[in-house]
Amino acid sequence: MSFVEYGDIIKDGDTAIVFLGHDSMFPVKVQHGSVTQTKYGVIRHSTDLIGKKYGSKVTCSKGGWVFILHPTPELWTMNLPHRTQILYSTDISIITMMLELKPGSIVCESGTGSGSLSHALIRTVAPTGHLYTVEFHQQRAEKAREEFREHGVEHLVTVTNQDVCKNGFGVSNIADAVFLDIPSPWEAIGHAKSALKAEGGRICSFSPCIEQVQRTCLAMEEYGFTEINTLEILLRVYNVRTISLQIPDLGKAAEDNSSTVFDSSNPSNQGSLCTNLQQGTVQFKSGVPLREMVGHTGYLTFATKS
Repeated sequence: MSFVEYGDIIKDGDTAIVFLGHDSMFPVKVQHGSVTQTKYGVIRHSTDLIGKKYGSKVTCSKGGWVFILHPTPELWTMNLPHRTQILYSTDISIITMMLELKPGSIVCESGTGSGSLSHALIRTVAPTGHLYTVEFHQQRAEKAREEFREHGVEHLVTVTNQDVCKNGFGVSNIADAVFLDIPSPWEAIGHAKSALKAEGGRICSFSPCIEQVQRTCLAMEEYGFTEINTLEILLRVYNVRTISLQIPDLGKAAEDNSSTVFDSSNPSNQGSLCTNLQQGTVQFKSGVPLREMVGHTGYLTFATKS
């Protein structure tokens, strides 16, 4: 199993995603002899998982069933154990596009955190690129290194435990892109410039506060970066649901034509047609935004090394 190479068969030691529903998933490390508890009953790894195909429908001990999915960076972002606040797919997608990443790209990242963005970057630059990720916190760096090894991508990433603001990324003049997600990114702009290739490298800084953005932009200008711009991504989800609207009173002709809304030859529609006309309403499918939505996550500031 690897996050960048698909495998058909579930093997001992794999990380798999147990799918109970679109809003109910969790990761599990497949181990011979282990069991996993779900609301539908027990999943026995030796008999229910190992040797089965990814995507299989597995029946649990209580008679309910789940699907076992192959892990991807998108699924990992939704299910990973949180050691820090993470970036989600909305921001990750614009970051990979604006940094102009592709297979073979060299990327520097700080900090590693929970590894949400790291997995997406690794999948984007594979199979010939490389990610150099720096994490200040020693335990988080060790845990990230362990996860990359378990996920079969350790050959595509180098994890370093150091302060990027003082010691940089440990590489010079090779990176196609640099990403910063640290409290004081303006202190690391000089090291980012040193890590980037001689000309044309891209940089992105993620900050939740506009004051951080202002200081970062000033530092970028000081170090000669160009095309500096800041944007914010807001996600608005719509629910498709059935709504009832009143039929407008436009005279006798409108009443005669109102029957065209339904197929009167369909017996199942005749009852609803009669009811709707009596009530003066008709039903439509409509997209309605959620009453609550995810608001501000952070500002993304991009620039180019001149």
